Amino acid sequence: MKDSVILVTSDGMGKADLILQQKLAAKYFELLLQNGSLPSAICFYTDGVNLTVSGSPVLEQLKSLESKGVRLIICSTCLDYFGIKDKVQVGIIGGMPDIIEAQIKASKVITI
Repeated sequence: MKDSVILVTSDGMGKADLILQQKLAAKYFELLLQNGSLPSAICFYTDGVNLTVSGSPVLEQLKSLESKGVRLIICSTCLDYFGIKDKVQVGIIGGMPDIIEAQIKASKVITI
């Protein structure tokens, strides 16, 4: 999965209650870490950027993924829109060109 990219476009996974969505996202990232087959990048945009800021229930997992070499790319336009750029705790703040570059280089793009 080394040349794969994961797109995170919401505060969690699925269309359920937010607490369940975030619980599922935490489990997903935890199992991804355990699996050992890590993506090259995870891109966060729209509501997904909320998972990268202080108070996020998945910060621990994201920091672990980043420490293992996974690039975490966070949409600067989205952070500005929500007014949370100063709360980012993990990853690099990039733009749509960075997200497009990651997608083009990937052999597989997965949206969660």
